[in-house]
Amino acid sequence: MTAAPLLQVEGLRAGYGEVDILHGVDLEVSGGDFVTVVGPNGAGKSTLLKAIFGVLRPRSGSVRLTIGPEVKEIAGLKPYRVTPLGMNYIPQLGNVFPRLTLFENLEIGATTCRREARERVEEVFEMFPLLRERRRERAGVLSGGQRQMLAIARALMTHPTLLLLDEPSAGLAPKIVEDVFVKLKEINATGVAILIVEQNARRSLAISDYGYVLDMGTNRFHGRGSDLLHDPKIVELYLGGSGRLGHLAPAAPT
Repeated sequence: MTAAPLLQVEGLRAGYGEVDILHGVDLEVSGGDFVTVVGPNGAGKSTLLKAIFGVLRPRSGSVRLTIGPEVKEIAGLKPYRVTPLGMNYIPQLGNVFPRLTLFENLEIGATTCRREARERVEEVFEMFPLLRERRRERAGVLSGGQRQMLAIARALMTHPTLLLLDEPSAGLAPKIVEDVFVKLKEINATGVAILIVEQNARRSLAISDYGYVLDMGTNRFHGRGSDLLHDPKIVELYLGGSGRLGHLAPAAPT
């Protein structure tokens, strides 16, 4: 019997006000996989993550998360109820508390492990040595790349089996972007599955097990990351040439 995917999304519809942004999106993430969602600005990529995590309530469809032997329907659950189930979300903006120290940011992230928060902080510091060195500084003084690392570290405080990341490379210098992707692959190698929405489509697909292309709130293409990266049609439409999504395209709310 084939194991259920860690995350399975079927027919997901969501939007704002009277406008639908997602029109029945399907998606799967298997345990330990690195999955990228790409598409032009306005395709619904960020909306997809928000609807999966409960930041935005879906209008219809299913979001199922596998927890041990159980498959649980989580569509419509609030984020504070989703996080203890093993999934955490890192938004593009507002992902740290700038007036608090790095250490305090991590402590606040320990929503599901209060009794072992100090021990978990030390484990996370092992993965992010720079954060240990600056643990008493306020998060607001960090550079964009350092702030992104802190946001990732804070999400790891909950021992997630799946991380959702919205545009982690947005606004960062190329060298810092590479550092972020290297760190994400290190985290993924520990067994944490990653579902990422990313404007740097080429770089993200190159390290992905699987990828999805969204367009106008629907599934347009999907397949192995390497296959999508080298598909002439997808390259032309979404990854360069005369396409609408170059790897340096500016981010925009979706």
